Amino acid sequence: MTHQQAPGAPPPTALWPDILAAYAMPALTAGLAGALTGQPQLTTAALTTIGGTSALVAAALGAHLRRRTAPRTRTARTPRALAAAGLGLAAAVLGLAAGLAAARWLPQVPALADSPWPPRLPVDLTVSAAIAATITAWRRLPAAPRTEGRTP
Repeated sequence: MTHQQAPGAPPPTALWPDILAAYAMPALTAGLAGALTGQPQLTTAALTTIGGTSALVAAALGAHLRRRTAPRTRTARTPRALAAAGLGLAAAVLGLAAGLAAARWLPQVPALADSPWPPRLPVDLTVSAAIAATITAWRRLPAAPRTEGRTP
């Protein structure tokens, strides 16, 4: 399926900077927090589940928003902040569901039975997905057009 742009529309912006930032920023901040507080599991999670989830959500949502057509996806009157918050909440719910499922089933894998990593997943995936989706949506969704002289 190909997306056709309107004549004279600027080309879509590249997605890779959003994905790189979505991985690097949470990985750096959580990794630094883990190093400063002496929590090696937080440092490891920063580079894997926290940064990885953020990058994956930014890639998936950014690709979807990049190829969609604006009028069919979001009503022009919906404030961008509300749309971004809604997408962030939806991503948080999906991240929580994935995290809870993984935390339940991964300890059944013998190599992960005693690992502190699976119990972290509900929090790591939920927070990372919510933040990445909200920021990606905010950056990729156009602002609702302002109308001059609105009457109540």
